[in-house]
Amino acid sequence: MWTLTGFADEISPELDEQLETLAEESISYMELRSVWNTNVLDLTDEELDRIRSRIAEIGIRISSIGSPIGKVPVTDPFGPHLERFRRALHAGDVMEAPYIRVFSFFIPEGQEPAKYREEVLERMGVMAAEAEDAGVTLLHENEKEIYGDVPNRCVDILTCVGSPALRAAWDAANFVQCGVTHPYKEGYASLRPYIEYVHVKDALSGSGKVVPAGEGDGQLPETLSALRASGFDGFFSLEPHLASSGTYSGFSGPELFSKATRALKELLRKQEIEWA
Repeated sequence: MWTLTGFADEISPELDEQLETLAEESISYMELRSVWNTNVLDLTDEELDRIRSRIAEIGIRISSIGSPIGKVPVTDPFGPHLERFRRALHAGDVMEAPYIRVFSFFIPEGQEPAKYREEVLERMGVMAAEAEDAGVTLLHENEKEIYGDVPNRCVDILTCVGSPALRAAWDAANFVQCGVTHPYKEGYASLRPYIEYVHVKDALSGSGKVVPAGEGDGQLPETLSALRASGFDGFFSLEPHLASSGTYSGFSGPELFSKATRALKELLRKQEIEWA
């Protein structure tokens, strides 16, 4: 049984509207990235407690902390960012989230990623070790302009760090936007041993425009079929970006979020895949 979740701040900055739309779509998990226009890492302990109480009232759970950790230049000092990472661990603990999303640091424009490989691996290893001690799993999201933006460098991170506390969040749209024109063909087999989580959005090659699942070049039908055949059992997190997208977040609004949800559910129905 596959489980649907989603970046609830794609719906609205207001918690109640986020929860209302999730309920309408029969989604019982959410990915916590921001509430009240405040990033999850900048929420106070009181605000985290308020969110935890509210979601408990209506039976919603947190699938992942959608943190921006690793979305800073690799040339920035690591110490202050490591402290911010520890805030993500704290938020995950408060919200009882099994996963925390992370990235592998922006590479300076025009420079070869290989130049920064050792620094990236060292930083990812430090964070994975702390996550392992905290009993939580980090999800590396492939993202534009970071070290792990294409399949071979994602695999490089995951194999070299070699921690059970560092896994992959598969994002087909991000691969397409990085010039990986056939994500399933070019990256799925090598990354499958590490995939524990899937971000659901699609994109068109060339323009990079984000579209609902199945309407772009992300090869989602092929990926879903292969995941089912492999016995995948995990989260599918809606991150539609249908109204706007930026470096640290995206937005869809309630109607477009529901449109994206319907598109995913239709793909699942066509393959007779059950979900919760």
